[in-house]
Amino acid sequence: MLYLCIPSHNEAETVGLLLWKIRKSLQPSTREYEILVVDDGSTDATAEVLEPYTKALPLTVVRHGERHGYARSVEELLRMAVERTDRPKRDAAVLLHADFAHGPEYLPEIARRLESGADLVVTQATLQGEPRRAARLLRRHAKWLLRGVKVSGVRDICSGYVAARLMSLKTALRAQEGPFLTCDGWAANAELIGRVAQQARRVDTVDVIERLDLRHRASRVDPWPLAKELWRVGGQLRIAGRPPADSRRGPAARAADEPELEEASK
Repeated sequence: MLYLCIPSHNEAETVGLLLWKIRKSLQPSTREYEILVVDDGSTDATAEVLEPYTKALPLTVVRHGERHGYARSVEELLRMAVERTDRPKRDAAVLLHADFAHGPEYLPEIARRLESGADLVVTQATLQGEPRRAARLLRRHAKWLLRGVKVSGVRDICSGYVAARLMSLKTALRAQEGPFLTCDGWAANAELIGRVAQQARRVDTVDVIERLDLRHRASRVDPWPLAKELWRVGGQLRIAGRPPADSRRGPAARAADEPELEEASK
């Protein structure tokens, strides 16, 4: 079972189409899936858009009357997946966003990596449609800013398109006292990747195109304040994941697998 975890806030224009594209992408597969959506205090028509899909898809919607924030919504979704599974060694949670930046067409490849033995799959993005140079540079250098989170082989440490085997996620949740995600936004993605990587036997990466030009709203990223926040958080977090399965390869070979994030929008 794949539990597709989608945090949403004011994504009425894209979330419905995303759900149908998920269905289309996974239709050829025999893998069962459930879609879990948190509608985090939306003030647009997100709730109305989601309602008919609950009758047509294996979809559960949790609605917050007030906004709880990205990290709390993500943690709620992940805990929901862990609570629902009866096969944590086989099942996985996949986190993706409702703004259409994360393409459902990559789900079959992510599922294949999980089936082949990966406990954590992190997508590594080539950005497309981001006109702001500062935002592109921030994404490229976020790993350096978040220097306290170290996961060998993962260059896009802020990726919000991530899959985790539920046994590894369950162990990571138990290992953390208090909130699982103590940061928000991009830093929460890095924290999630780092904490699950600590419990994962194998970490895989998948190259994807992140389509920022498909959003139907203005970006919520303000590069310079976010850069300062990532630097501050990076000095506080201390998370080191296990080396990936290919860590015994030479440094030159590993370096070849870690090119910088490309800038498709200039």
